[in-house]
Amino acid sequence: MRSGFVSILGRPNAGKSTLLNALIGEKIAIVSNKPQTTRNRIQGIVEVPACKGRHAAQIVFVDTPGVHRPGSQLDRRMMQEVYEALESRDIVILMVDAARYSEPLPPGKKPSARAERESSEDAFVLQLIQKLDCPVFLVINKIDLVLRSKLLPLIERFTALHPFAEVIPISASKKDGLETLLTKLVEYLPEGQRYFPKEQFTDQPERFLVAELIRERILLETGEEVPYASAVVVERFEEPEPVARKSSKLPLTRISAVIYCERSGQKAILIGKGGSKLKSIGAAARKEIESLLGTRVYLELHVIVEENWRESRYFVDSLDWRKQLEDLALASDHKVEAKAAPVQKTGRVPQVRTSVPGTKKKGEAPPLS
Repeated sequence: MRSGFVSILGRPNAGKSTLLNALIGEKIAIVSNKPQTTRNRIQGIVEVPACKGRHAAQIVFVDTPGVHRPGSQLDRRMMQEVYEALESRDIVILMVDAARYSEPLPPGKKPSARAERESSEDAFVLQLIQKLDCPVFLVINKIDLVLRSKLLPLIERFTALHPFAEVIPISASKKDGLETLLTKLVEYLPEGQRYFPKEQFTDQPERFLVAELIRERILLETGEEVPYASAVVVERFEEPEPVARKSSKLPLTRISAVIYCERSGQKAILIGKGGSKLKSIGAAARKEIESLLGTRVYLELHVIVEENWRESRYFVDSLDWRKQLEDLALASDHKVEAKAAPVQKTGRVPQVRTSVPGTKKKGEAPPLS
């Protein structure tokens, strides 16, 4: 058997999360057409069965935020996630969006501002893989959106910049070329044992996946700066109580989550007239969460203004689900609720607020069920 870690690298909207979901067969990474949808490393585990000419394998895919030049503290945190994903890996996939690139320029013609920006961003991505001591695959995605005649020039463009171990065209959304990709990855993986139980398909806890599903609805239902200035934290996640054997009802999971934004104007957009937007976000998110958990869900949403949180290193770090679990474990050890504290002092988003759900406090919208 073979096993190892495969980090998926690429610019924003290259289709990394779509690829991960397609390979896993489950939705573990949220997807939208907005840049910087993914903010954390997300691991997905794929069991590859043995077949003629191919070993059995367990591949741990690591989805990463889109590579970009960081501006805010949130951007820097996202790029740190990328760097950490490159530290412990057996193979790296550089994913390229085939539909993003324009035709090669005729000799002597000056490139457009867009072409110059693309060239600069490509150079930034390539800098990350130049010193890697592992195989790097070039995976060209969205081939269903371009003419086949355009693929060869694009392949030549990138292979001239780096000696890729393999070049594989795919369409993640159509699941075209994925078997070829898996077979080639197994060829390069070392002999080893499973890192995770056979039935496990991600390392992400349910409460993190729930928070991401809520954030996905914000991405899909709002525009302008709101999606980028929003963060979601699940404060309470109550496991469902067993139901009677003869009952036809599914058990009920109670969830309370906070949507953080940076300005009162963003809060107004998230709530909408008469709470309509928040209700819409909550209703759509609840359906996705019920599908994920396999239970009925009672969902409360609150909106809180936390000015310029993207520039607060402490606040941004506290959004990491690993730190959130540490806070919850600490609260459990002391058998008391974690108390809300100013972010600038503790650097942690409170995981359990002392306010009673349903009460309104400054900077907060009424709960949604």
